[in-house]
Amino acid sequence: MVSVTPLIIDTDPGVDDAFALALAVASPEVELIGVTTVFGNVSLEDTTRNALRLLALLGREDVPVGVGASRPLIHPHPHLSSAHGSDGLSGYAHTLPEATRGPDRRDAVTLMRELLEQADRPVTIVPIGPLTNIALLLAAHPYLKPKIGRLVVMGGGVNGGNVTATAEFNVWSDPEAARRVLVEEDVPTTLVPMDLTRRCAVSAEWLTTLAQKSAVNATLVGLTPDYLATYRRFLGWDGMAVHDAVAVAEAVRPGILRATGFPVDVDCSYGPNRGALVVDQRLEVSNPKTLDIALDADLDGLREFIFARLQAPNTIE
Repeated sequence: MVSVTPLIIDTDPGVDDAFALALAVASPEVELIGVTTVFGNVSLEDTTRNALRLLALLGREDVPVGVGASRPLIHPHPHLSSAHGSDGLSGYAHTLPEATRGPDRRDAVTLMRELLEQADRPVTIVPIGPLTNIALLLAAHPYLKPKIGRLVVMGGGVNGGNVTATAEFNVWSDPEAARRVLVEEDVPTTLVPMDLTRRCAVSAEWLTTLAQKSAVNATLVGLTPDYLATYRRFLGWDGMAVHDAVAVAEAVRPGILRATGFPVDVDCSYGPNRGALVVDQRLEVSNPKTLDIALDADLDGLREFIFARLQAPNTIE
């Protein structure tokens, strides 16, 4: 009998978030018990709407959606991402089915607290947006940390950024929250940085083939035009990164990514390196190696795993 892991996804949908949610729903190793929303790629109102509509598309409106933080812990958010288009889904959010249910009456932190309290197994939480909700959860309810099996966080850049020369969008959006979660807390955590997720980018041909497999997949791929256009410029070839789906893949199949422990910090100054992930990669260090960072994987195997799950959901290979 396969052991099923309870899963909460904290998200700011987002095109790659859409693929991440679809992967979670399609994977029988996990049970998606909750989704929480946060500001990020677009406003909180839009990320919440997108999450609700995506769950409607995926046939999982039974999953409660808790509305979370609309801004960072301390400083105002400088700007939203342009990569995902005006509505977070390349301007095609209207192509998703209307949600028949609204957000849960519980806010994001309250929903996570109650789901953790009720869980009879350790819960994996996958934050794939700014870490504000997770920082608030751990600060307000530290007694729940033993209920968390692992955090699998998409964020950070070990060797550079995407929103600035040194900072990746999710960490840069709320560095103080990121520092709280990644540096100060003692919850088992695997960080999936853009160094790896960009290397796991999928081609336009991959997307076209996926779209032919089902109406749901065709709708998902139909959300990609603005995002794909952005990544054509970033990558220099016709493809796009599915950052958040890579993190969900690790939550679904632990060890599909290869992680190494490093001492880390997050730059919370108000200078040019704000939001940078500071990773000590020296061979001999005095600080403990506190954070597991996924820096390698069988890239072709990972793409094949995501594709297989999305085209034929709810089967274990």
